[in-house]
Amino acid sequence: MGWNSWDAYGLTITEAQFRANVSVLRDKLLPFGWRYAVIDEGWFFENPQDRPTPEKLHYAIDSHGRYVPDPARFPSAGTTPAQPTTADYKLPATIEETSFAELGRWVHAQGLQFGIHIVRGVPRASVERNLPIETSAFHAQDAADQTDACPWDPTNWGVKNNAAGQAWYDSLLRQYATWGVDLLKVDCISDHPYKEDEIRMIRRAIDKTGRPMVLSLSPGPTSTDHAQAVSELATMWRVSEDVWDIWDSKSAEKFPQSVKNQFERASAWDRFKFNPGHWPDMDMLPIGELRPSPGWGDPRRTRLTPDEQRTLITLWAMSRSPLILGANLTLLDDATLQLLTNRTVLRIDQQAQVSGETYHVGNLLIRRAELPPERHPTLVVALFNLGDTPLVVDRNTTDLGLRKDSRKTIPITDVWTGKSLGQISRVHLTLAPHACVLLMSP
Repeated sequence: MGWNSWDAYGLTITEAQFRANVSVLRDKLLPFGWRYAVIDEGWFFENPQDRPTPEKLHYAIDSHGRYVPDPARFPSAGTTPAQPTTADYKLPATIEETSFAELGRWVHAQGLQFGIHIVRGVPRASVERNLPIETSAFHAQDAADQTDACPWDPTNWGVKNNAAGQAWYDSLLRQYATWGVDLLKVDCISDHPYKEDEIRMIRRAIDKTGRPMVLSLSPGPTSTDHAQAVSELATMWRVSEDVWDIWDSKSAEKFPQSVKNQFERASAWDRFKFNPGHWPDMDMLPIGELRPSPGWGDPRRTRLTPDEQRTLITLWAMSRSPLILGANLTLLDDATLQLLTNRTVLRIDQQAQVSGETYHVGNLLIRRAELPPERHPTLVVALFNLGDTPLVVDRNTTDLGLRKDSRKTIPITDVWTGKSLGQISRVHLTLAPHACVLLMSP
């Protein structure tokens, strides 16, 4: 559970903006378990606004070819006498010895965990300069696979599955360990293309540091054919393309993904049982204020209606997905805060031992979960209306999975409102379009 800068800031976040969001995370969300603060893509760009014209991008790299934070955007990273760009190189880059170590220490002092985003591979600017790989006899050109380019990112080459490639990732993870990184989000590695060799090299490199790190794989849709490998090597892996604030994108394959499309993705992973600490990732929560520079679209308040926002969080919780918020926390409003701080919903997400889709006919979809028992398991059922018109639900509690014993009536609680529905044998209600209800019985 945590916050990531992408949905509100895209490539452009600065240290001042990051610290301001982290302060709100600490004050308002940490008491409910939201503890990761993640800087997403582009922290090494001097001019992130030029990403649409990659040839103009200016990179900050160190003398061993690794990206470092741009000191103009992240002042606590430090400044060093920078080696100027040489005119003979096609890719503009400045050699800096800056670091996220100070910022990482500050995040930890807030009681939070620090994360960063990278794209797999070796910086093309480092390969062009053939910089040496730290503590090895290899250079960037020994490690880089210049036939392997991420199809949507212009910054890196892939990594060869050889000793030089492993030395590269070992060097990278040593750097991140000294920065105090607790979560590493690696992109262009879990699908289009899926790169298991590189995932394994990164896993080895993390383990060599001796520092525990969450390994998050992107983008999706990660194929269920790779379920065993990703669950052994990573903490979380994306089940879809990027999810944004739209209800229905009409496509379960293309970018961007919608909330409605995620029901199918969640169901595809229900049949797998993973060891604790390894989770299919339904992607970020695009709610609240997505501004000033969101990773997709114009600055805005989320397009999702209040019902759709509640459905999104309910589906994520009932799927036991990681919860990573994308809103600009400095603009956090009471309605969004209430969605993020329902302790029972968060308990379902974090502690449910069994969950999955149990019924889907027409526009009614039902998911069920069990919370750890004290004497008996606590049963939780979510009823979703996927349609565009109101839906009447009239079903007995046994059919819904809310009752296992011989009692004729049972006490039911509406989890979102906290209100008791009394001792009942049937659930009778009307769901608004795209809405849900979350019911719990002891």
